[in-house]
Amino acid sequence: MPSKFTFDEPKNKRKMKFELQHTDSLTSARAGVLTTDHGLIETPVFMPVGTVGSVKAVHPWELKEDIKAQIILGNTYHLYLRPGINVLGKSRWVAQVQRF
Repeated sequence: MPSKFTFDEPKNKRKMKFELQHTDSLTSARAGVLTTDHGLIETPVFMPVGTVGSVKAVHPWELKEDIKAQIILGNTYHLYLRPGINVLGKSRWVAQVQRF
């Protein structure tokens, strides 16, 4: 049976928000800004996916310098398996575990 994982959220925690900036009249494509606790993400955007806490076959400096990733998605099931909720529970964010 899975362990329970809880942590206290900061009192000033913001909600994630998406603000539509533009919609193309021909294709209905949209551009906007996603606001998170970590900053702004301009969309559309390429979102690499980390499996077991890292993006495979790409060095962190490539994500930052070459790809200029504004956001990295994490597979929560894989993070649950490894490094596990005990490790994640000791940090505030997955980025701390990944040393990003």
